[in-house]
Amino acid sequence: MTTIFKVLFFLALILAAAFGFSWIADRPGNLSLEWEGQNYQTTLMVALTALVALIGLVMAFWWMIRTLWTSPHSVRRFFRARKRDRGYQALSTGLIAAGAGNALLARKMSARARGLIRADQEPLIRVLDAQTALIEGRHDEARRLYQEMSEDPETRELGLRGLYVEASRLGAHEAARQYAETAAEHAPYLPWAAKATLEYRCRAGHWDDAIRLLDQQRIANVIERHEADRLKAVLLTARAQDQLEAEPTAARDSALKALKLAKDLVPAAIVAAKAYIREDNLRKAASTLEQVWKIEPHPEIAAAYMRSRSGDSAADRLKKAEKLEALKPNNIESLLAVAEAALDAQDFKRARAKAEAAARMGSRERVYLLLADIEEAETGDQGRIRHWMGQALKAPRDPAWVADGHVSDHWLPISPVTGGLDAFEWKVPIDQLAGPIEEGSLSQGEQALASLPPVSSSPKTEAKPAKVIEPEVVVIHQSETVAEPAADEAPTRATAEPPKATKAEPMTPEPFFGRPPDDPGVKDPLVATAEPKTRLKLF
Repeated sequence: MTTIFKVLFFLALILAAAFGFSWIADRPGNLSLEWEGQNYQTTLMVALTALVALIGLVMAFWWMIRTLWTSPHSVRRFFRARKRDRGYQALSTGLIAAGAGNALLARKMSARARGLIRADQEPLIRVLDAQTALIEGRHDEARRLYQEMSEDPETRELGLRGLYVEASRLGAHEAARQYAETAAEHAPYLPWAAKATLEYRCRAGHWDDAIRLLDQQRIANVIERHEADRLKAVLLTARAQDQLEAEPTAARDSALKALKLAKDLVPAAIVAAKAYIREDNLRKAASTLEQVWKIEPHPEIAAAYMRSRSGDSAADRLKKAEKLEALKPNNIESLLAVAEAALDAQDFKRARAKAEAAARMGSRERVYLLLADIEEAETGDQGRIRHWMGQALKAPRDPAWVADGHVSDHWLPISPVTGGLDAFEWKVPIDQLAGPIEEGSLSQGEQALASLPPVSSSPKTEAKPAKVIEPEVVVIHQSETVAEPAADEAPTRATAEPPKATKAEPMTPEPFFGRPPDDPGVKDPLVATAEPKTRLKLF
């Protein structure tokens, strides 16, 4: 754009000069000059042309004098520029070699760049030296160079970044935290510094400092608005959890602020409800849980909602579960909440209907375990219970709080593995294998219901062991004898009653399949042969 303006200005100047000469040519005149007795006359056009030529000669002469006067400096500047260009070329080649891992070429180009460019004038030479030292494994030298760069305002951020990386590599977490916080204080717009400082403050539980740093990042446009709102909601929820025991009012306020920023944040709703319960405001607690339930049904919300009042009976909890189902119909969590509450209330028919509907809607381990509990409580049929337990083994696992492969029983604001903020998600753990996938037109839940065995005739009656019948013992005196039974007579169960004991008898071993155990010392009376029953009792 500047070049165009210069060309236009030059053309305008030429046009103005041509117009001036044309104007003077249309108005001829004479000039007369008397000097030292001589009279000089000429036309106006000739005089004007001579004047312009004279001005041009003076300018050309001045340019020649100025060029001769400044020629030593110009020559020196030319060679200095040429040397600097060679130095920058060597520096560029060295940085590329360092990025590629070519330590030999990087060190060679670094030495050449230092010979062509002064290190105090070009900070990139230190960067090249530090990178070369890292490639060659000279970490002490690299840390020294990074320390020098951190003391220079022009390279402070780069030096702190290098020191932070080296401290993290060595496991010096406290030093890394200090470098990150220093960088974040001087330049909150640096993503790495802000993220590292935020994670360190979260690990230490300094939620107020973390929220303040997050607000600075948002003002500096380091992160987008919706992401900043989500992270701030997580930090407010974490602070509310810490305040719940000592300051329930402050915990309630923090949790409500978190819900305004993230309306589907389940932990924030649970903390707010618990704070309301501590203030005996059950209506507000129920309203808060209902609002989040409409957006994201969650089993923890259902549990907190149904047990918000400690004096409620099982029937009262069933009514609350039915209200949750009305707020979010045709949802598996709603069906499971009603089924569990109905089981506690001994309403087996409703519990079974809701649990079977949940099984048809989505196959899940929790669904089949609940059906097994219902079966045990209602029928006690071991075959049907084993059927549901087998289906639970094949079903996909239940969702849980998972972050970086770590499964937790409760929600946490940061990951215990990587320290990342808002890492926990409610999902099926990926390290747990799901059951086999069965192909067919019916879903797994429908197949499980279709293959359910019928209820046995007496499911709750346990098989009792057969009564062991001992042979009759007859005590006689020396002069007494007992007549032997005839050959065609056989001992019967009616006559083979054991004598009544006057004191506790030893416990009979549990028989196998209704028969006494295979013990040589125990005889089966059913297969015993007729023997003489004559015993002598000596006095």
